[in-house]
Amino acid sequence: MRHFSRLLTSAAVVFGVAALSASLTAQADTRLTYKSASAGTAYYQMGVELSEAIKTGTDGAMTLTLEESQGSVQNVMEVMARQGNYVFTSPPGLVSKARDGSGPFEQRQSPRFQDIRALFPIPSLTMHFVVAGDTDVLTLDDLAGKHLLIGQGSFGAREASRYLELFGLTGKVEVDDADVGSAPDALKNGQIDAFATASSFPAPNVIETAASHAVGLVSFSDDEIAKTGAAPQVIPAGTYAGVDDDVSTTSLPVVAYTTTAMDDDTAYTLTRTFWERREAMGETSAWWSAISPDMLANLQGKLHPGALRYYDEAGIEVPDALR
Repeated sequence: MRHFSRLLTSAAVVFGVAALSASLTAQADTRLTYKSASAGTAYYQMGVELSEAIKTGTDGAMTLTLEESQGSVQNVMEVMARQGNYVFTSPPGLVSKARDGSGPFEQRQSPRFQDIRALFPIPSLTMHFVVAGDTDVLTLDDLAGKHLLIGQGSFGAREASRYLELFGLTGKVEVDDADVGSAPDALKNGQIDAFATASSFPAPNVIETAASHAVGLVSFSDDEIAKTGAAPQVIPAGTYAGVDDDVSTTSLPVVAYTTTAMDDDTAYTLTRTFWERREAMGETSAWWSAISPDMLANLQGKLHPGALRYYDEAGIEVPDALR
């Protein structure tokens, strides 16, 4: 009987250990949804790279599943219905509009927008003014007399148009609103002198153009950047063929967000893994190398408590407004 009792005890121990192991495994297998942009875009590719980095950095314990998106407004709107581990990208200013119930959210307000919390910055939308010629760095005034393609409907097109007016270049520049996707061929063929585009750098269409044609980039002065009210951004020398000096320009910050529905440990692990894998991601895709802790200054609203725990542990300075 005692032998049978020992067998039962042993079996119970084994079963208990197995159950505990299964429980820990289930907890470790954390699944997240990541919504950023439509397939084929730079930001969707970033999502692919981020997903691989998180999986590698957590030894498969955390899985980031990509979903296509039609843009940042949709990403923010879905906060109203999403539960759990929903991660999305958006410019900070758009999230502020959601909280305030202004702009595109004026007719669709929700108390859940108050639950949005920031995690970490991702590559910004950086303004490029690409100009044909042997001069690698130009000024805004050098655009006068040029035929400039700015595209239409995009952030880059809106910013380019705003800058032309802001700096007194309206009427001095011939503006073309054709699809910006045609810009590299149009510039090579001499149909235009320059084009404006907004993308994380290195931008594929600028790489393509610089590889086969002598081009330069417009660099803004500090005063000009301040006048735009946009976030400053430096494109390092050597980013594009033939551009051998740093280029100062403007950008639209983009941030990875979640909500308070994500638990602190998950937010902590996700944020820590992002920063620990950032350098390795930059070796594969240079746009990740542009990310630095200083970019936390571009965030608006509050950090998720789990993300804040990581920044405090890592000794990264966090603006008081984000705490």
